[in-house]
Amino acid sequence: MPGTTPGSEPGAAPGTVLLLAASPAGRGRLVDAASVLPVLAAVPPAVLSGTDTANVVELADPLEPQAVLTRLRAAATAPGPLTLYVVGQLLLDRRQRLPHLALARTTPSTVRYTAFPWHWFRDELRLRPPGGTTLILDLHTDQETWQTLGIAQPPGSPGSPGPPGSPPAPPMLPPALDSGRDTAVYGRIAPPPSRSRRTVGEPAYMKAVGALLRSGRRPPDEELHRQALVRAAAEGAYPGFVLARRGTGPVPGNPHTVITEAVRSGRHADAHALAAQHEQSAALAHGPASEEALHWAEVRADLAMLAGDAALSCHIWLAVAAARLNTGQAADASSVETAVDRAHHQWGRIGDPVRARELGSTLAELRSRVPGRREGALDHVRRQLSQLQTQN
Repeated sequence: MPGTTPGSEPGAAPGTVLLLAASPAGRGRLVDAASVLPVLAAVPPAVLSGTDTANVVELADPLEPQAVLTRLRAAATAPGPLTLYVVGQLLLDRRQRLPHLALARTTPSTVRYTAFPWHWFRDELRLRPPGGTTLILDLHTDQETWQTLGIAQPPGSPGSPGPPGSPPAPPMLPPALDSGRDTAVYGRIAPPPSRSRRTVGEPAYMKAVGALLRSGRRPPDEELHRQALVRAAAEGAYPGFVLARRGTGPVPGNPHTVITEAVRSGRHADAHALAAQHEQSAALAHGPASEEALHWAEVRADLAMLAGDAALSCHIWLAVAAARLNTGQAADASSVETAVDRAHHQWGRIGDPVRARELGSTLAELRSRVPGRREGALDHVRRQLSQLQTQN
């Protein structure tokens, strides 16, 4: 929890806070997400983070998912504790039925291209040190999304909506909102509005969080969560589905913990070698294209990125994407798209034109099969390859 993280120790790295408030413009808006930002902005950064010092990044009704991804990626690579306050509206894309955080330009028919896929949170936070990341959420949904997430249980069942003032549900999350096993998650998903209600809802839970923090004291996460639920309920807000899950703390001997510590101390080669050993062991035990082996390949790709080796990172992501396609995964599967998108991103950072040409040819072939969510991605690769042909 941020109140007791290493970031509050003398000389420790400052905390990072990302305030993200997003909802569609126009008739599809269910919540006035940005209305909570003045409340949170009035809280001192150190209190928002629970550390001695903190850096705050604010995103109010962003337009593009890639802009959100860029800010999230930068926050995720910060060395100190990370706290994300996210307020917004969940919608499903029509193709894969995956939850997305709707942005300002999002409509039901454009979710896949204009909204922020929820699994991107998990992808970007997976290399965070255990115990160093907290998500505080106030999310709103329509009836279809509510049911698809699997939270339309009858009253009284575990995790189901309870009456105002009822105690939090057991620590659990809808599987589709998985944000990584090491991430602590607190908040609520507001129930769908009734058909008779025409007004835009308020982020009552997050406003309660902000009001409590304006006192200048940051209680432990679970206590802050409980107090916010009680305060919101006292003001007549229906709690909906309560989210409460502790993140795992640092576990001695856990390979992810050891790798994270190696990266933080600048021992990138040691971190990469350890991940490679685990990948080899997983490949021998489960097969080179197994999820266990591919997980460690993806870790190696991220480690190469953190070490500044864009060519190696791109090469590994290309290999992961090809392996997933060869095992029969669909070209629009999120894991395949993520691998190709990350390969594309790292390819653009390669300084050696010879290596960039080599990897660019493979990337262009993959892009023809996996166009991704950004329009014109294949054309971008082809244009860049054409320019590279004139360089030594």
